[in-house]
Amino acid sequence: MNILITGASGGLGLALKEKFEADGHTVINLSRSAEGEHAYKCDVAKKEEIQTAVNDIKEKYGQIDILINNAGIALAGVTELLPDEEVKKIFDVNVLGVLSTTQCVLPLMKQGGKIINISSPCGDFALPFRSLYCVTKSAVSMLSYCLRLELENAKIQVSAVCPGNIFTNLSKNRIKLMETNERYGDAIEKATEKINKEANKRMTLEYASKKIYKIIGKKKLKPQYIVGNKYKMLYFINRFVPKSLMLSATNKFSK
Repeated sequence: MNILITGASGGLGLALKEKFEADGHTVINLSRSAEGEHAYKCDVAKKEEIQTAVNDIKEKYGQIDILINNAGIALAGVTELLPDEEVKKIFDVNVLGVLSTTQCVLPLMKQGGKIINISSPCGDFALPFRSLYCVTKSAVSMLSYCLRLELENAKIQVSAVCPGNIFTNLSKNRIKLMETNERYGDAIEKATEKINKEANKRMTLEYASKKIYKIIGKKKLKPQYIVGNKYKMLYFINRFVPKSLMLSATNKFSK
């Protein structure tokens, strides 16, 4: 199969790339630091760059069997004080990047194709000082569900895969805006410290990529997959308890 992965130069994208290649598939990497065979340097926040790459991919590979929208960035900060440029950046990459890549690649996909959008449990669970990341991942999940309905007759499956925290550079490279004021005091600093203390409890990259690789290989995909037992439990609880109770529980991250 021909498999296109955005952001396959490192982290989860690279781990998936290596697993597919080990099974003899051709993996095309679209990322800003892409190098080597089957690689295209491309900023998913710029649709014209995606389209240029896809035009060449069409000539060289003909069709894409699986699209994995993996590229994304993380942002932490007080919502009230987030700079416009950072707000635009995270939406351009996390939401419009998924949309634009899908729009450009879909003409190369046929019956039996799959689109895997890497979302996050944060799309379902609110976290203080992570609002824009939560919002963009919620948008990715909803986009996946809508595409799934639209592409049903075309026999192209779409699924939102939502891994919990993984040991990757996403957290390390998270844009951290620690600006605050008297309204918030040191709340963001405390929240950041608490999350950092949980770092050793994150899933290993090997565990997460193995789980996701297995999901992608399923004959029939569900609309959504939660990866990580803790997040599966939270998702289950979220279906039955009042929203106010869930918000109180997740608010502990700000204390």
